[in-house]
Amino acid sequence: MLSQATMSQPHGAVRRFATVPSQPVSLNSLFGGQPVETFEPGTAVFWEGDEARHVFEVVEGALRIFRILSDGRRVITGFLYPGDLLGVSLKDQYLYTAEAITRTKLRRYEHGRFQEEINRSPELRPQLFACLCDEMAAAQDQMVLLARKSAEERVASFLLLIARRLGGDERQPVIEIPMTRLDMADYLGLTIETVSRTMTRLTNCGVIAPSSRHAMVVRKLGKLAMLAGEADAGDKDALGGRSIQQAVWPN
Repeated sequence: MLSQATMSQPHGAVRRFATVPSQPVSLNSLFGGQPVETFEPGTAVFWEGDEARHVFEVVEGALRIFRILSDGRRVITGFLYPGDLLGVSLKDQYLYTAEAITRTKLRRYEHGRFQEEINRSPELRPQLFACLCDEMAAAQDQMVLLARKSAEERVASFLLLIARRLGGDERQPVIEIPMTRLDMADYLGLTIETVSRTMTRLTNCGVIAPSSRHAMVVRKLGKLAMLAGEADAGDKDALGGRSIQQAVWPN
């Protein structure tokens, strides 16, 4: 379970590195020659506790990463998108369940071979180490999100994450939200009703607006960052339409 930078990149995810076709010099490039497999919505790629036999690269679609508590409650720890890797762990068993949200395409790589490539490659070892560091930072960010942020801050932080991840540097990015309100609630530690009320409030305030059934446009990126508790003095979008910082996905 890797990455999630800053409220961050979802647990189990690893940011894509640039690839060189001639030889594997990045984690993602290892998957170049592997066949593409398709998983329908609701299909589990693997379950928590299964033997960790493969590492996967997301080619298309979206997945949710979750664990089940002893009382049966589901806790979603992240969402994965194209370019992310999952199952990259030093453990013998998967630490979470990975399930397709949409029709998803993956490539898989045998776990033992993946470890061998890491061990003999001076280029790949520091990349894996960096990913493990990202995982630790992600866990800390998630603790702050759930322990210290209000409901509005949690929802705003989630939308800001998606905007930074999928919206690029656009001032009013259009972002896909394929997950359900229940998915969002299980990720943010809230009820469905609270998530829905907060989304409605953000819409009524003009911060976001529906674009299609599963997409929305972030009309006030600076205001969203302020509501998430992540803005600084450069974010003036909500105070008269002045300067607004561009959203940049953190390294």
